[in-house]
Amino acid sequence: MSRTETADEDLLRTLAPQVLGALVRRYGNFDSAEDAVQEALLAAATQWPVDGVPDNPRGWLITVAARRLTDLLRSEQARRRREDTVAQWELPGQWMAPADQPVTASDDTLILLFMCCHPSLSPASQIALTLRAVGGLTTTEIARAFMVPEATMTRRISRAKQSIKSSGIPFGMPVDRAERLGAVLHVLYLIFNEGYASTSGPALFRTELSTEAIRLARMVHRLLPDDGEVAGLLALMLLTDARRPARTGPDGALIPMAEQDRLRWNAAFIAEGVALISVVLPRGKPGPYQLQAAIAAVHDEAPTAAETDWPQIKALYEVLLRMSGNPMVMLNHAVAVGMADGPQAGLALLTELASDERVSNDHRLFAVRAHLLEMAGEREAARTAYAEAARRATSLPQERYLNTRAAGLAGKNPPDG
Repeated sequence: MSRTETADEDLLRTLAPQVLGALVRRYGNFDSAEDAVQEALLAAATQWPVDGVPDNPRGWLITVAARRLTDLLRSEQARRRREDTVAQWELPGQWMAPADQPVTASDDTLILLFMCCHPSLSPASQIALTLRAVGGLTTTEIARAFMVPEATMTRRISRAKQSIKSSGIPFGMPVDRAERLGAVLHVLYLIFNEGYASTSGPALFRTELSTEAIRLARMVHRLLPDDGEVAGLLALMLLTDARRPARTGPDGALIPMAEQDRLRWNAAFIAEGVALISVVLPRGKPGPYQLQAAIAAVHDEAPTAAETDWPQIKALYEVLLRMSGNPMVMLNHAVAVGMADGPQAGLALLTELASDERVSNDHRLFAVRAHLLEMAGEREAARTAYAEAARRATSLPQERYLNTRAAGLAGKNPPDG
């Protein structure tokens, strides 16, 4: 893919939720609007490389999508023979104007974000729908993030769309936004994670997703500047994304944190993240995002890997564990215990985790076990665990890294993969 094609793809990904928000605001039909937006994106992907990107790409997409949505709604009316259906949809003449016609500059992405976290939906459906509509993740990626079968996620998203359509609630910032905030923050957290550590594909990360998650988190923070968890999530994203420039070598190979060149870390992001978390932590009663941000800050402020304050990280994870039974938190706690108290202490915790079906087949469990076994000097057991982790990994860079670790313990070159 050329640099121009990549730039066009990034632009379309950024504009897609804005266009969807604009259509839902005007027409109210979420499901049909999403179909129309997808067709407009396809038209852009076909026409822009030939004709060039229009002066107002967002306006172009909104107009093309609105025309398609008009056709869809009229077809639905004709099929169902309901003459009064048209009156329910606004079909003003200006939407039939040329594609470069100016449109409002407002970005409806944040409104769309809160709308997807509709109270009639279960928390899992709220998150899934927002990841699809606002984050642009595929159903496969969302299913992996939730650790459920793809067919299950497809049904969940379809039901969520239908619920939004049936609710009849007008498009706009909800008055109960505080009640929806937990789901909104979790959505942004998952989008960021998929961008920072892709669950599949040839690249270790997808910068456009992590960048979009940070952008949306900044928007929510501006809306709710006094909310500690909003600030904590934004800080966590910044402190984590700061390491991205050093996570891969020139050949795209994964570099673990302990071996990264910390001079390549984004100092501006670290300073901003530390400042955010330093303001909210002293208020007391920190939430999970604030605690994770504090852990990230301890990592980022260590001059070298050897100087990392693992006892402090361990203590922060123990506070976090009292709030959450998330298996990934438990896994990271085991790492911290292994680093602070010795590998055998960490391995003992992994034995308990092995029976948790939410993580028992995850490659990360085997990778952590391999790392702790290697620290303990059990080279053959570590090699076996690295190889098993590589077999279960769905990301190609992670698979290659784990195979390299296994081969290094076996004293031979890693297999191609």
